[in-house]
Amino acid sequence: MCETTYTIQEFSTLSGWADDDHAAALETFTNTCGDLKDPDWRSLCAAARDQKDARAFFELFFRPVLIEDGQKAMFTGYFEPELDGSRYRSARFRYPVYAYPREARNKPWLTRRQIAESDALAGRGLEIAWVDDSVELFFLQIQGSGRIRLDEGGVVRVGYAGANGHNYRSIGQELVRRGVYQPHQVSAEVIGNWVRRNPNDGRELLYHNPSYVFFRELKNVPAEKGPLGAMNRSLTTMRSIAVDPAFTTLGAPVWIEKEGENPLNRLMIAQDTGSAIKGAQRADVFFGTGYDAGRAAGKLRDPGRLFVLLPIQRAYALLPESAI
Repeated sequence: MCETTYTIQEFSTLSGWADDDHAAALETFTNTCGDLKDPDWRSLCAAARDQKDARAFFELFFRPVLIEDGQKAMFTGYFEPELDGSRYRSARFRYPVYAYPREARNKPWLTRRQIAESDALAGRGLEIAWVDDSVELFFLQIQGSGRIRLDEGGVVRVGYAGANGHNYRSIGQELVRRGVYQPHQVSAEVIGNWVRRNPNDGRELLYHNPSYVFFRELKNVPAEKGPLGAMNRSLTTMRSIAVDPAFTTLGAPVWIEKEGENPLNRLMIAQDTGSAIKGAQRADVFFGTGYDAGRAAGKLRDPGRLFVLLPIQRAYALLPESAI
């Protein structure tokens, strides 16, 4: 297991720092900084609410820290899906979106296959809604939140309530392992189309991932706001990211330098987590809601660098004495 290292950088070394919209990042920071409990973070949150110069605020009170654990940096994307559904089961709407059953707290519980092929959840009133596409439901579970447009009118918003305790297994990687696609060809759209073209094999492919996610209905999130992240606050499109909280404090500003076909240098805020987001240099960028956001998020899989902006004293406290 590699030792975690910390390297403090100057803002002048961050590629594109001067060109970013720091005010947009500051607004996103203030959405969740009030939930941080440590005195230094609370003081900075209070100061942030009165700032007129966002860039100066970050440069004055923070230092960028490169945290490395021996793993290569990787950026991916996620989004809030929109599904078509109903409160009532029918020939069209036959795939249930389940609330969290009490016995699933005893982990690991039933696998995805066992849930689908048994009556363990049937007839218990756990169905929040019914949707018309099993593939979209699968991706809803991966994203952890979404909106369901009801056939009878209105929208139901759902968020993560719990899981069955089985480890997530990538069906995209499984298609690559089988030789169906090359790694660069795989995206959520490609996977979905393959499953629909091959219904029997597609069903078995979905079962390859034994993890199963349950939901809760979110009734107090305004329609114009993003879904709730791990901090129980709405996410902001292209300003919120999911991180590994073992390395990055939730609520902290994070500077990302994403390489690839469409480079992205931007100040974001760590406001979410994910079961597949593990490592100091691992992050998932929130792309927003709906089909277009999903297409863009599904194509993102790029290397780069990630810097956590920490309060000055906290940043220097991470360094060994010999480096100070």
